[in-house]
Amino acid sequence: MGTDYNAGGRIQWKKMLKKLSPYTIQKGFRYLKHYGPKEFWIRLHERFEPEEIPYGPWYEAYRPDEKALQKQRERHFSGGPVISVVVPAYRTPVKFLEQMIRSMIDQTYANWELCIANGSPQDEPMVQLLDQYAARDSRIHVRHLKENLGIAENTNAAFSMASGEFVGLLDHDDLLAPNALYEIVRAIREDEKTDCVYTDEDKVTTNLDEHFQPHFKPDFNLDLLRSNNYICHFFVVRRSIVEQTGGFRREFDGAQDHDFIFRCVEVSRKVAHVPEILYHWRTHKESTADNPVSKMYAFDAGKRAIEAHLERMHTDGIVTHTKDLGFFRVQYPVHGTPLVSIIIPNKDETETLRNCIRSIREHTSYPAYEILIIENNSTTEEIFRYYEELEKEPDVRVLRWEREFNYSAINNYGVCHAKGEFLLFLNNDVTVITQDWMKELVGICQRPEVGAAGVKLLYPDNTIQHAGCVIGMGGIAGHMFVDMPANRTGYLHKASILQDMSAVTAACMIMKKSVFDQVGGFTEELAVAFNDVDLCLKVNRAGFLVVYDPYVQLYHMESKSRGAEDSEEKIRRFQSEIECIRTRWPEILKNGDPYYNKNLSLTKWNYSLRPLPDMGKKKG
Repeated sequence: MGTDYNAGGRIQWKKMLKKLSPYTIQKGFRYLKHYGPKEFWIRLHERFEPEEIPYGPWYEAYRPDEKALQKQRERHFSGGPVISVVVPAYRTPVKFLEQMIRSMIDQTYANWELCIANGSPQDEPMVQLLDQYAARDSRIHVRHLKENLGIAENTNAAFSMASGEFVGLLDHDDLLAPNALYEIVRAIREDEKTDCVYTDEDKVTTNLDEHFQPHFKPDFNLDLLRSNNYICHFFVVRRSIVEQTGGFRREFDGAQDHDFIFRCVEVSRKVAHVPEILYHWRTHKESTADNPVSKMYAFDAGKRAIEAHLERMHTDGIVTHTKDLGFFRVQYPVHGTPLVSIIIPNKDETETLRNCIRSIREHTSYPAYEILIIENNSTTEEIFRYYEELEKEPDVRVLRWEREFNYSAINNYGVCHAKGEFLLFLNNDVTVITQDWMKELVGICQRPEVGAAGVKLLYPDNTIQHAGCVIGMGGIAGHMFVDMPANRTGYLHKASILQDMSAVTAACMIMKKSVFDQVGGFTEELAVAFNDVDLCLKVNRAGFLVVYDPYVQLYHMESKSRGAEDSEEKIRRFQSEIECIRTRWPEILKNGDPYYNKNLSLTKWNYSLRPLPDMGKKKG
C-alpha cells in the first residue's frame, strides 16, 4: 500500500521480525528461490517499507459504525432482489465456518439466502454446525454432498441451490463486511442494466486481529483483468448469466473464478464496481491469499483462462507468466504491416533530436514507419544542417510550422501530412530503450476496442517519470509512480502490468488515425498543458480504450526543449489551460477517475491512502 519511496529504502525491521515464524521463513525461502536474490531484495523492500498512511488505523476510521449500520437496516428497498451467496465448503475449521456464517447473519440488507455445499460429509463437527444454523435461520440452506467434487463442482452444487436474482461468491473461510449486500443492492438499483458487481477487498489475519493489504480497484478494466484477476472478491452476478455460462469449469480449478468472471463479463450489459472494502480474505497456511508460490497449478490455470477468453473474443494474443506469479502478460501480434507516422515537434535541439532518431533506428525492427519532424522556429545553423541530413533519408520529412509554439496545433499540423494508419506522437527529448517497441505498440493499438496506448517513461537516473495518468491527481491530472525506482513494480504491480487508464502522456503515445480524426484531434486551446489528457478523455468518450503498456520503455528529459513555466505570461497561460480542462471535463473531475479509486490519494502518486478526518478517533 502506497510506500514512501523517499524513506531512504528503509525496511521496517520490527514489522518484519513480528511476522517471522517457521512458516513465514519457509515461505521466504520459496520466494527467494523463485525470484533470485536481487528481485527478492526488491520485493522485500516493497513489502516492508513504511506505509505513508498505515492501513490498520485507516480501516478503523473507515468502516461504518453501529449508528450507520442501524440506519442501513432501517432502510427498506422496495422489491430489492434476493442475493444468493454461494459457498463451497470443504474441511473448513469450524471456527472459520461459523465466523463466515455470522458475517452473513450480520448483513444490514436482509433479503439474502446462504447456499452452502458441504464437500466434507464425514466431518461431523462441520455437519453439526451447518445443520444447527440451517435449522435456526430459514435463509441458510445446506447440502451435504456425497463426496468432495473439487472446488469447481462443489461451487456448482451451491449454484444449483440458489433461487435469488443475483448470486455472490464467498469462500468458506472468508468474511463479508456487514454492509456488503446493502452496497451491492444500491449499485444494482442505480442501473437496471447491471449484470455484474464487484467490490474492493482486504486481507485479514487468521484470528481476525489485523486487516492489511487492501485492494482498492478501478472500475471495469479489461486489460487489467487480462493481466490479473483483480476483480476476485466480492463478485456478484445475475443468476440468469450463471445459468447461461454454465457455472464453474473443473478444468480451470485453481483459477476457476478468473475463468468464470471472464465468461460473465463477456455477456454482461454493465459491470458495476463498488469502491468499498466489503470482503475480508482470511490468510492462513492453506490459503492462496498467503501462499502463492506453492500454487503453480493455479497460475497455469489462470494463463489458460486468459487464453480461453481471448479465443472467445476472437483476439490473437500470446499469454505468458510474469515474475510476479498470478500476474500475466498478453502480447498482441501485428496483422499486416500498417504504416506508422512518427510525429516529432522540434526547436533547435540538435543533439537531443539526433539521440531520439538514433534510438528509433537502433530499436525498431518494424518495417513500415515514417518520421515527420515539425520544425518550429529554430534559430541555430546546426539544426538546419541536421535537417538537411535527415531529409536525405527516404522515410523522413521535415515540415515547417512558422507560428508560435502550440503543441496541439503543431501536432494537428503534422497529422495533416501523415500518411500512416497509426500516429505515434513522440517528444524530441525521449530515447527508446525497448527493442521492438513499435511492433508491441501497433499490436496493442490494432485491437478494435483500443484507440490509443502509452508507455512507461523513465528519467535518466532510472526512476519513473510516467506510468499512466490519473485524472484529478494534483488538481487536474498527474503521472503515477513519479520518482519510484524503475526496478520496483508498485502497488499491486500496477507500474509493471498492462491496463486501461483514462489518459497517458503524448510524450510517447500511439493512436489510430481514424480515432484521432473522429474525436477532432488535439484541442488547440490547450497550447502546452493537458492537451494529451484532453485527447485521451475524448478517445474514452468515443468508446475506445486508452492502454498503458509498461513493456515499452523510453528515457525522457521532460520539457527540455520548452523551458520552465516561470514567466508571468506562461503562468497566466497555464491557469487558463487548467480552467479549460475544468470547463470541458467537470464530470470526471467531480466524480473521480473511473480507472482509479476514491479511497486513494490525489496528492500522492504512489497509490497511498486518502487520509480520513476521523483517523485516531474512537468510533461510537
